[in-house]
Amino acid sequence: DLLRTGGVEIRAICDIVESKVVRAQKMVTDAGLPKPAEYSRGPGDYKRLCERDDLDLVFTATPWELHTPVCVAAMKAGKHAATEVPAAITLEECWELVETAERTGRHCIMMENCNYDRVELMTLHMVRRGLLGDLVHARCGYLHDLRAGKFNPKRDVLWRLQHSIRRNADLYPTHGLGPVAQCLNINRGNQFDHLVSMSSRSQSLHDYAVETFGPESWQAKLDIALGDVVTSLIRTAAGQTIVVTHDTNTPRPYSRDYLVQGTKGIVQKYPEPKIYIDGRSPKHQWEDLLENYADEYEHPLWRALREKARGSGHGGMDFIQAYRLVYCLRRGLPPDSDVYDAAALSAVTELSERSIGNRSRTVDFPDFTRGAWMRREPLGIVQA
Repeated sequence: DLLRTGGVEIRAICDIVESKVVRAQKMVTDAGLPKPAEYSRGPGDYKRLCERDDLDLVFTATPWELHTPVCVAAMKAGKHAATEVPAAITLEECWELVETAERTGRHCIMMENCNYDRVELMTLHMVRRGLLGDLVHARCGYLHDLRAGKFNPKRDVLWRLQHSIRRNADLYPTHGLGPVAQCLNINRGNQFDHLVSMSSRSQSLHDYAVETFGPESWQAKLDIALGDVVTSLIRTAAGQTIVVTHDTNTPRPYSRDYLVQGTKGIVQKYPEPKIYIDGRSPKHQWEDLLENYADEYEHPLWRALREKARGSGHGGMDFIQAYRLVYCLRRGLPPDSDVYDAAALSAVTELSERSIGNRSRTVDFPDFTRGAWMRREPLGIVQA
């Protein structure tokens, strides 16, 4: 998707698996661009890549535990950093990202693609135009059957399973929470204040291992810390509540459980996009969101880029995200999401872990902006 945006040169590629570097190099040359340099000497070779003097941005899509180290190395070397989600897996890493970005003056952007999905952007547009009234509540999450992926037969890629073995927490909060945070102006006039989390028992991943690999398999003998369903309740400084759900262990259809509720109306995305607006919708009846409201409330980015995004990753949102990243960096504009957003969203993992481990006690969010959230302007409705 970065290649499709135009205005991008990919000068270097790093991976511990050389065949993946070769495949990525071919993608670049097939697009008519020069072959990127290869970095595949080992897990730390990204540091050598970051020292190049011809890079503006370093983008990491590694296992989670390398996201912060790669971003920090990039920023210290004078490059902007972009990372797959989550940006960090501990509070210490969240602070390291914030402090490094502030010290170096480099952007650190968590590439939360769900911020750019059609319904989420349309909802943000509605919120900014006041259709839903004052927001009071939201619901979101990551509900995705990943049992087969966690037990990938290639045991060298079982890094995701290791997190399920070691941690009982919301391991992947940002896909659902990112778009909700934008609607609620988090870090821009509002902030996450405190959190309470609770976990169900851990059973489904073990049952899957027994049924798939047998009761005597190494998979069936694993001690899984991660509860099947982790539920967190966040309260914001402005008094809104957010329910965040994490479920990657049970058999179920995919959902991000997206819901935004205000004093005048409510939007719900799953299983089908629906809306209810007081005084406009039929009394006590849902309306079809896309059929009845898209003409009026389609976000300008989707309206302008929908055809260009056709065929790109995850229904088009990956292209629109890449487009905005490149657009902002080439023009010297602040990105739609910054290091404070990356830290606040990623912090949910350790905070939920602390709450669950302490009988669901309340845990306060750090203020990564050190008070600046009260003065920062909300994200506007950007144009293509």
